[in-house]
Amino acid sequence: MRIEKIETDYCILIADDDIDDQYMIKQAFTTINLNENIKTVNDGVELLDYLHKKGKYKDVETLCPKIILLDLNMPKKDGRECLKEIKSSAKLNKIPIVIYSTSSNPDDISYAYELGASSYITKPYSYQELVKIMEIFKQYWFNVVKTSRVNL
Repeated sequence: MRIEKIETDYCILIADDDIDDQYMIKQAFTTINLNENIKTVNDGVELLDYLHKKGKYKDVETLCPKIILLDLNMPKKDGRECLKEIKSSAKLNKIPIVIYSTSSNPDDISYAYELGASSYITKPYSYQELVKIMEIFKQYWFNVVKTSRVNL
């Protein structure tokens, strides 16, 4: 197996209010050798602060996300609102956003795509399933697809 590294000046940004889910995703990334520059935020307000360099990120060097894993159901500002705001921003709208949610409701999925989601993943029930999904995620987003560079 080839060990691959993502670009060091970019990150994968996980926006999820569930600390356990954040941990599991990071562990899955480590298992598949995609463990550099993983950043996490706990809610939609913090996500937007990170992207706009506001609040606690105002004077901090932040890495621009190569991709955002975004939970739909978060406090303060939910994923739908964040997705809509990011995709309406000329500065940020090229960042791929993958929805990562417990919801498998067809209306949620359809609406996420209408708002500009790049992909939609339903959170799996087991760690083994998560690792398989993240391996496919890695192959697709880091070996197949070319993304444009965005500067924060």
